[in-house]
Amino acid sequence: MELGAYSFGDTQLNPDGSLRSTAEAIKNLFDAIVLADSAGLDYFAVGEHHTLEMPASSPGSMIAAAAGATKQIRLGSGVSVISTDDPVRVFQQFATADAVSGGRVEITAGRGSSVESYPLFGYNLSDYERLFEEKLELLMRVNEQEQVTWSGTTRSPLQDLTVVPRPVDGSLPLWVGTGGSAPSSVRAGRLGLPISYGIIGGAPHRFAALSDLYRRTAEQAGHAGANIKVSVAALGLVAPTKQEALERFYPGWRNMHTQLGKLRGWPAPDDNAYLAQAHAPGAYYVGDPDDVAQRIVHLHGFMGHMRHFLQMDIGGLPQEHFLESLTLLATEVKPRVERLIRIEG
Repeated sequence: MELGAYSFGDTQLNPDGSLRSTAEAIKNLFDAIVLADSAGLDYFAVGEHHTLEMPASSPGSMIAAAAGATKQIRLGSGVSVISTDDPVRVFQQFATADAVSGGRVEITAGRGSSVESYPLFGYNLSDYERLFEEKLELLMRVNEQEQVTWSGTTRSPLQDLTVVPRPVDGSLPLWVGTGGSAPSSVRAGRLGLPISYGIIGGAPHRFAALSDLYRRTAEQAGHAGANIKVSVAALGLVAPTKQEALERFYPGWRNMHTQLGKLRGWPAPDDNAYLAQAHAPGAYYVGDPDDVAQRIVHLHGFMGHMRHFLQMDIGGLPQEHFLESLTLLATEVKPRVERLIRIEG
Protein backbone atom coordinates (compact mmCIF):
# COMPACT_ATOMS: atom_id res chain seq x y z
CA MET A 1 0.00 0.00 0.00
CA GLU A 2 1.42 3.36 -1.04
CA LEU A 3 0.67 6.37 1.14
CA GLY A 4 0.85 9.99 0.12
CA ALA A 5 -0.71 13.41 0.00
CA TYR A 6 -2.23 15.84 -2.46
CA SER A 7 -2.75 19.57 -2.44
CA PHE A 8 -4.28 22.40 -4.44
CA GLY A 9 -2.03 24.85 -2.63
CA ASP A 10 -3.39 26.46 0.50
CA THR A 11 -3.17 30.20 1.07
CA GLN A 12 -2.40 31.00 4.68
CA LEU A 13 -4.50 33.44 6.70
CA ASN A 14 -3.59 36.61 8.56
CA PRO A 15 -4.80 36.96 12.18
CA ASP A 16 -7.80 38.97 10.94
CA GLY A 17 -8.80 36.15 8.57
CA SER A 18 -7.65 37.84 5.37
CA LEU A 19 -5.60 35.88 2.86
CA ARG A 20 -1.85 36.08 2.70
CA SER A 21 0.00 35.88 -0.61
CA THR A 22 -0.53 33.16 -3.15
CA ALA A 23 3.23 33.17 -3.81
CA GLU A 24 3.76 32.09 -0.21
CA ALA A 25 1.20 29.32 -0.71
CA ILE A 26 3.13 27.95 -3.69
CA LYS A 27 6.44 28.05 -1.78
CA ASN A 28 4.79 26.27 1.16
CA LEU A 29 3.56 23.57 -1.19
CA PHE A 30 7.02 23.10 -2.67
CA ASP A 31 8.54 22.82 0.81
CA ALA A 32 5.90 20.26 1.78
CA ILE A 33 6.71 18.05 -1.21
CA VAL A 34 10.41 18.15 -0.41
CA LEU A 35 9.70 17.20 3.21
CA ALA A 36 7.34 14.39 2.13
CA ASP A 37 10.16 12.96 0.03
CA SER A 38 12.70 13.08 2.85
CA ALA A 39 10.20 11.62 5.34
CA GLY A 40 9.59 8.61 3.12
CA LEU A 41 6.11 9.11 1.65
CA ASP A 42 5.43 7.23 -1.57
CA TYR A 43 3.45 9.79 -3.53
CA PHE A 44 2.54 13.46 -3.77
CA ALA A 45 -0.05 14.88 -6.17
CA VAL A 46 -0.66 18.50 -7.09
CA GLY A 47 -4.21 19.31 -8.09
CA GLU A 48 -5.45 22.14 -10.28
CA HIS A 49 -7.53 25.04 -9.04
CA HIS A 50 -7.56 28.70 -10.03
CA THR A 51 -8.70 30.50 -6.88
CA LEU A 52 -7.13 32.79 -4.31
CA GLU A 53 -7.63 30.16 -1.62
CA MET A 54 -6.22 27.31 -3.76
CA PRO A 55 -3.74 28.79 -6.24
CA ALA A 56 -1.93 25.67 -7.49
CA SER A 57 -3.12 26.39 -11.02
CA SER A 58 -0.24 24.74 -12.87
CA PRO A 59 0.44 21.18 -11.65
CA GLY A 60 3.02 20.59 -14.36
CA SER A 61 5.13 23.54 -13.23
CA MET A 62 5.07 22.48 -9.58
CA ILE A 63 5.81 18.85 -10.41
CA ALA A 64 8.75 19.91 -12.56
CA ALA A 65 10.15 22.05 -9.73
CA ALA A 66 9.68 19.23 -7.22
CA ALA A 67 11.20 16.68 -9.60
CA GLY A 68 14.56 18.40 -9.36
CA ALA A 69 14.43 18.74 -5.58
CA THR A 70 13.37 15.22 -4.60
CA LYS A 71 14.97 11.79 -4.84
CA GLN A 72 12.45 8.98 -4.47
CA ILE A 73 8.84 10.12 -4.11
CA ARG A 74 6.45 9.59 -7.04
CA LEU A 75 4.91 12.82 -8.30
CA GLY A 76 1.66 13.36 -10.15
CA SER A 77 -1.32 15.56 -10.79
CA GLY A 78 -4.49 15.25 -8.82
CA VAL A 79 -6.01 16.11 -11.26
CA SER A 80 -4.91 17.86 -14.43
CA VAL A 81 -8.06 19.42 -15.87
CA ILE A 82 -7.41 18.34 -19.43
CA SER A 83 -10.85 19.49 -20.60
CA THR A 84 -9.63 23.11 -20.54
CA ASP A 85 -5.97 22.49 -21.34
CA ASP A 86 -4.05 21.24 -24.35
CA PRO A 87 -3.22 17.54 -23.90
CA VAL A 88 -0.06 17.88 -25.99
CA ARG A 89 1.31 20.58 -23.69
CA VAL A 90 0.23 18.71 -20.57
CA PHE A 91 2.08 15.65 -21.78
CA GLN A 92 5.20 17.64 -22.69
CA GLN A 93 5.29 19.33 -19.29
CA PHE A 94 4.97 16.08 -17.38
CA ALA A 95 7.36 14.21 -19.69
CA THR A 96 9.92 16.96 -19.04
CA ALA A 97 9.43 16.59 -15.28
CA ASP A 98 9.70 12.82 -15.66
CA ALA A 99 13.08 13.16 -17.35
CA VAL A 100 14.32 15.44 -14.58
CA SER A 101 13.07 13.06 -11.88
CA GLY A 102 14.49 9.92 -13.47
CA GLY A 103 11.09 8.39 -14.17
CA ARG A 104 8.92 9.24 -11.14
CA VAL A 105 6.10 11.26 -12.72
CA GLU A 106 2.45 10.37 -13.46
CA ILE A 107 -0.60 12.17 -14.86
CA THR A 108 -4.11 11.88 -13.47
CA ALA A 109 -6.55 13.33 -15.96
CA GLY A 110 -9.93 14.64 -14.92
CA ARG A 111 -12.61 17.23 -15.37
CA GLY A 112 -11.98 18.83 -11.98
CA SER A 113 -14.29 19.45 -9.04
CA SER A 114 -14.69 23.13 -9.94
CA VAL A 115 -15.46 24.89 -13.19
CA GLU A 116 -13.48 28.12 -12.90
CA SER A 117 -11.07 27.00 -15.63
CA TYR A 118 -13.84 27.03 -18.27
CA PRO A 119 -14.37 30.81 -18.45
CA LEU A 120 -10.69 31.41 -17.67
CA PHE A 121 -9.56 29.59 -20.80
CA GLY A 122 -12.55 30.34 -23.00
CA TYR A 123 -14.42 27.03 -22.94
CA ASN A 124 -18.14 26.41 -22.74
CA LEU A 125 -19.59 24.23 -20.01
CA SER A 126 -22.10 22.87 -22.50
CA ASP A 127 -19.15 21.03 -24.08
CA TYR A 128 -18.19 19.47 -20.72
CA GLU A 129 -18.43 15.80 -21.74
CA ARG A 130 -17.15 16.15 -25.30
CA LEU A 131 -14.10 18.15 -24.20
CA PHE A 132 -13.04 15.49 -21.72
CA GLU A 133 -13.62 12.51 -23.98
CA GLU A 134 -11.75 13.94 -26.96
CA LYS A 135 -8.88 15.36 -24.97
CA LEU A 136 -8.41 12.17 -22.97
CA GLU A 137 -8.25 10.30 -26.28
CA LEU A 138 -5.57 12.71 -27.53
CA LEU A 139 -3.59 12.50 -24.27
CA MET A 140 -3.58 8.72 -24.53
CA ARG A 141 -2.43 8.94 -28.14
CA VAL A 142 0.55 11.23 -27.46
CA ASN A 143 1.46 9.11 -24.43
CA GLU A 144 1.60 5.99 -26.60
CA GLN A 145 3.19 7.36 -29.78
CA GLU A 146 6.01 9.73 -30.66
CA GLN A 147 4.55 10.42 -34.11
CA VAL A 148 0.94 11.44 -33.64
CA THR A 149 -2.00 11.61 -36.01
CA TRP A 150 -5.30 12.66 -34.47
CA SER A 151 -8.41 14.63 -35.32
CA GLY A 152 -11.40 15.82 -33.32
CA THR A 153 -13.73 18.76 -32.80
CA THR A 154 -12.11 20.43 -29.77
CA ARG A 155 -8.72 21.44 -31.21
CA SER A 156 -6.84 21.45 -34.49
CA PRO A 157 -5.86 18.04 -35.93
CA LEU A 158 -2.39 16.52 -35.82
CA GLN A 159 -0.96 14.83 -38.89
CA ASP A 160 2.13 12.70 -38.26
CA LEU A 161 3.66 15.25 -35.89
CA THR A 162 6.44 14.56 -33.38
CA VAL A 163 5.71 15.03 -29.68
CA VAL A 164 8.80 15.25 -27.48
CA PRO A 165 10.39 14.79 -25.03
CA ARG A 166 9.52 11.17 -24.38
CA PRO A 167 9.28 9.88 -20.81
CA VAL A 168 12.08 7.82 -19.31
CA ASP A 169 10.16 4.56 -19.72
CA GLY A 170 8.60 5.50 -23.06
CA SER A 171 5.22 6.51 -21.65
CA LEU A 172 3.84 7.99 -18.44
CA PRO A 173 1.49 6.23 -16.02
CA LEU A 174 -1.87 7.80 -16.97
CA TRP A 175 -4.79 7.65 -14.53
CA VAL A 176 -8.41 8.74 -14.71
CA GLY A 177 -9.56 10.78 -11.72
CA THR A 178 -13.21 10.80 -10.65
CA GLY A 179 -15.37 11.93 -7.78
CA GLY A 180 -17.20 8.64 -7.93
CA SER A 181 -19.44 8.31 -10.96
CA ALA A 182 -20.34 4.99 -12.54
CA PRO A 183 -19.76 6.27 -16.12
CA SER A 184 -16.23 7.36 -15.19
CA SER A 185 -15.54 3.94 -13.67
CA VAL A 186 -16.78 2.27 -16.86
CA ARG A 187 -14.72 4.61 -19.05
CA ALA A 188 -11.50 3.91 -17.17
CA GLY A 189 -12.12 0.17 -17.24
CA ARG A 190 -12.99 0.17 -20.92
CA LEU A 191 -9.81 2.12 -21.74
CA GLY A 192 -7.64 -0.03 -19.47
CA LEU A 193 -6.47 2.93 -17.39
CA PRO A 194 -5.96 2.94 -13.62
CA ILE A 195 -8.57 4.93 -11.68
CA SER A 196 -8.31 7.32 -8.75
CA TYR A 197 -11.41 7.94 -6.63
CA GLY A 198 -11.76 11.24 -4.78
CA ILE A 199 -13.78 10.37 -1.68
CA ILE A 200 -14.65 13.59 0.17
CA GLY A 201 -17.86 12.61 1.91
CA GLY A 202 -20.20 9.81 2.88
CA ALA A 203 -19.12 6.28 3.77
CA PRO A 204 -15.96 5.38 1.82
CA HIS A 205 -16.71 1.64 1.72
CA ARG A 206 -19.69 2.39 -0.54
CA PHE A 207 -17.19 3.12 -3.30
CA ALA A 208 -16.41 -0.61 -3.38
CA ALA A 209 -19.30 -1.07 -5.82
CA LEU A 210 -17.67 1.40 -8.20
CA SER A 211 -14.23 -0.20 -7.95
CA ASP A 212 -15.86 -3.59 -8.63
CA LEU A 213 -17.62 -2.09 -11.66
CA TYR A 214 -14.31 -0.69 -12.88
CA ARG A 215 -12.54 -4.05 -12.58
CA ARG A 216 -15.39 -5.97 -14.22
CA THR A 217 -15.48 -3.53 -17.14
CA ALA A 218 -11.70 -3.78 -17.57
CA GLU A 219 -11.88 -7.57 -17.61
CA GLN A 220 -14.73 -7.57 -20.13
CA ALA A 221 -12.72 -5.22 -22.35
CA GLY A 222 -9.74 -7.56 -22.23
CA HIS A 223 -7.57 -5.47 -19.94
CA ALA A 224 -5.59 -7.12 -17.17
CA GLY A 225 -2.30 -6.82 -15.34
CA ALA A 226 -0.53 -4.12 -13.43
CA ASN A 227 -2.32 -1.23 -15.12
CA ILE A 228 -5.71 -2.19 -13.65
CA LYS A 229 -5.47 -0.61 -10.23
CA VAL A 230 -7.33 1.70 -7.86
CA SER A 231 -6.22 4.58 -5.67
CA VAL A 232 -8.15 6.71 -3.18
CA ALA A 233 -7.79 10.42 -2.47
CA ALA A 234 -9.46 11.73 0.68
CA LEU A 235 -9.41 14.54 3.21
CA GLY A 236 -7.41 13.98 6.37
CA LEU A 237 -4.86 15.06 8.93
CA VAL A 238 -2.59 13.12 11.27
CA ALA A 239 -1.59 14.45 14.70
CA PRO A 240 -0.10 12.89 17.83
CA THR A 241 -3.59 12.44 19.30
CA LYS A 242 -7.07 12.14 17.82
CA GLN A 243 -8.24 15.23 19.70
CA GLU A 244 -5.37 17.33 18.39
CA ALA A 245 -6.12 16.20 14.84
CA LEU A 246 -9.81 17.09 15.21
CA GLU A 247 -9.00 20.53 16.61
CA ARG A 248 -6.33 21.30 14.02
CA PHE A 249 -8.34 20.24 10.99
CA TYR A 250 -11.67 21.80 11.98
CA PRO A 251 -10.93 25.54 11.36
CA GLY A 252 -9.68 24.91 7.84
CA TRP A 253 -12.56 22.55 7.11
CA ARG A 254 -15.01 25.22 8.24
CA ASN A 255 -13.26 27.94 6.23
CA MET A 256 -13.21 25.80 3.08
CA HIS A 257 -16.86 24.82 3.34
CA THR A 258 -17.90 28.39 4.04
CA GLN A 259 -16.09 29.62 0.93
CA LEU A 260 -17.36 26.80 -1.27
CA GLY A 261 -20.85 27.30 0.13
CA LYS A 262 -20.86 30.87 -1.14
CA LEU A 263 -19.84 29.69 -4.62
CA ARG A 264 -22.08 26.62 -4.85
CA GLY A 265 -25.07 27.50 -2.69
CA TRP A 266 -24.28 25.00 0.05
CA PRO A 267 -25.76 25.40 3.56
CA ALA A 268 -23.59 26.62 6.42
CA PRO A 269 -21.03 24.07 7.70
CA ASP A 270 -22.51 21.63 10.22
CA ASP A 271 -20.24 20.79 13.16
CA ASN A 272 -22.04 17.51 13.76
CA ALA A 273 -21.47 16.54 10.15
CA TYR A 274 -17.77 17.28 10.61
CA LEU A 275 -17.51 15.01 13.63
CA ALA A 276 -19.47 12.26 11.91
CA GLN A 277 -17.13 12.32 8.92
CA ALA A 278 -13.99 12.50 11.09
CA HIS A 279 -14.82 9.25 12.90
CA ALA A 280 -15.20 5.79 11.39
CA PRO A 281 -16.78 5.03 9.00
CA GLY A 282 -16.67 8.64 7.73
CA ALA A 283 -14.61 9.97 4.85
CA TYR A 284 -12.22 12.27 6.76
CA TYR A 285 -9.04 10.48 7.86
CA VAL A 286 -8.48 12.78 10.81
CA GLY A 287 -6.82 11.19 13.80
CA ASP A 288 -3.74 9.77 15.48
CA PRO A 289 -1.54 7.28 13.60
CA ASP A 290 -3.35 4.20 14.92
CA ASP A 291 -6.78 5.56 14.03
CA VAL A 292 -5.82 6.64 10.53
CA ALA A 293 -3.95 3.42 9.78
CA GLN A 294 -6.85 1.23 10.90
CA ARG A 295 -9.34 3.17 8.79
CA ILE A 296 -7.15 3.02 5.68
CA VAL A 297 -6.78 -0.74 6.06
CA HIS A 298 -10.52 -1.09 6.70
CA LEU A 299 -11.24 0.59 3.35
CA HIS A 300 -8.59 -1.53 1.67
CA GLY A 301 -10.58 -4.59 2.68
CA PHE A 302 -13.50 -3.29 0.60
CA MET A 303 -11.73 -1.67 -2.36
CA GLY A 304 -8.35 -3.38 -2.63
CA HIS A 305 -6.77 -0.06 -3.50
CA MET A 306 -3.00 0.20 -3.82
CA ARG A 307 -2.58 3.86 -2.88
CA HIS A 308 -4.25 6.11 -0.31
CA PHE A 309 -3.40 9.81 -0.26
CA LEU A 310 -4.72 12.69 1.79
CA GLN A 311 -5.48 16.38 1.27
CA MET A 312 -4.43 17.99 4.54
CA ASP A 313 -3.78 21.67 3.86
CA ILE A 314 -7.21 23.26 3.58
CA GLY A 315 -8.67 26.57 4.71
CA GLY A 316 -5.48 28.07 6.06
CA LEU A 317 -4.13 25.10 8.02
CA PRO A 318 -0.89 26.30 9.65
CA GLN A 319 2.10 25.07 7.68
CA GLU A 320 3.68 23.47 10.74
CA HIS A 321 0.64 21.23 11.22
CA PHE A 322 0.77 20.23 7.55
CA LEU A 323 4.43 19.30 7.76
CA GLU A 324 3.96 17.36 11.00
CA SER A 325 1.05 15.45 9.48
CA LEU A 326 3.12 14.51 6.43
CA THR A 327 5.90 13.26 8.68
CA LEU A 328 3.55 11.21 10.85
CA LEU A 329 1.87 9.72 7.77
CA ALA A 330 5.26 8.54 6.52
CA THR A 331 6.91 7.46 9.75
CA GLU A 332 3.99 6.31 11.92
CA VAL A 333 0.96 5.53 9.75
CA LYS A 334 2.77 3.77 6.88
CA PRO A 335 4.45 1.06 9.00
CA ARG A 336 1.17 0.46 10.83
CA VAL A 337 -0.70 0.06 7.55
CA GLU A 338 1.91 -2.35 6.22
CA ARG A 339 1.76 -4.44 9.40
CA LEU A 340 -2.04 -4.57 9.46
CA ILE A 341 -2.24 -5.59 5.80
CA ARG A 342 0.29 -8.37 6.42
CA ILE A 343 -1.82 -9.62 9.34
CA GLU A 344 -5.00 -9.56 7.29
CA GLY A 345 -3.29 -11.18 4.34
